[in-house]
Amino acid sequence: MTKVVVLGAGAMGSWIGGLLSASGNDVTLVGREEHMAVVASRGLQVSGKSDIQAHPKAVTRAQDASVPDYLLLTVKAYDTRRAIEDMRPLVGARTTIVSMQNGLGNIEALSDAFDERQVLAAVTTHGVTFVEPGHVKHAGIGYFYVGSPFNEHERAARFAELLKAAGLDASATAAIRGELWAKVVVNASINPLTAITGLRNGALLEVPALRELMQRTVEEAVDVARAENAPLPDDDLLVRARRVAELTATNKSSMLQDVERGRPTEIDAICGEIVQRGAKNAIDTPVNLALRALVKGIEESTRR
Repeated sequence: MTKVVVLGAGAMGSWIGGLLSASGNDVTLVGREEHMAVVASRGLQVSGKSDIQAHPKAVTRAQDASVPDYLLLTVKAYDTRRAIEDMRPLVGARTTIVSMQNGLGNIEALSDAFDERQVLAAVTTHGVTFVEPGHVKHAGIGYFYVGSPFNEHERAARFAELLKAAGLDASATAAIRGELWAKVVVNASINPLTAITGLRNGALLEVPALRELMQRTVEEAVDVARAENAPLPDDDLLVRARRVAELTATNKSSMLQDVERGRPTEIDAICGEIVQRGAKNAIDTPVNLALRALVKGIEESTRR
């Protein structure tokens, strides 16, 4: 039996942990107290595209979990460095750390803190929404790409097999850096627009002005990714972004969910990184700059 710990078990982390638990793995979720209390007492309900009742272990402190085979990091990008300190007692010699996070910079932080050979990245386009404590909704079907930025391809393949055994469409890739950038491009074109407008993902495609804004966001981000020598996938990332919005049409993006709950967003790790790396490469990114500023303004308004 494979032992898995999910650190930062919100909507996405709970869903993944629930599926892995339901497929026979020993899973411990580490998350917020109210959510974990319900999971511990009644189990985790997953509705929507996945329909299961899972019974993973649930705790609120990382130190209450034991050293796993796989440590899945699903915390927000701005919490990565703080989570690293919580992770240290859980990382054994045979533990594989898997970043399942949005944005750029997470892999670098993890590889600085731990043996880089133990660090994987997993990119997904599934959409998951938090409904209430003990209940998440799988709102959109997608896929997983798993890879090692440090050429640990066999390790990545083993984790992809674990996901496939849980019924997920997953594959290992040697070009995970390109897929991480592709996810950032897609997220930049969807998440801020939903957070600003309050619209669900699919509704962005119904407004011509927003479709144009998606296009300009993608074009800027792709220019920056190329300047960073990222091995982007061969497909058109604007087409991919629109396809993701279609497949997750009824989903509230994680950024919209954060705004509605008055929580910080990951805008700095997405549009902020595009702006920063654009400046480093002498590339103007006015659309991403504006999106970042607007979301930061919304964050500030919810604190007042």
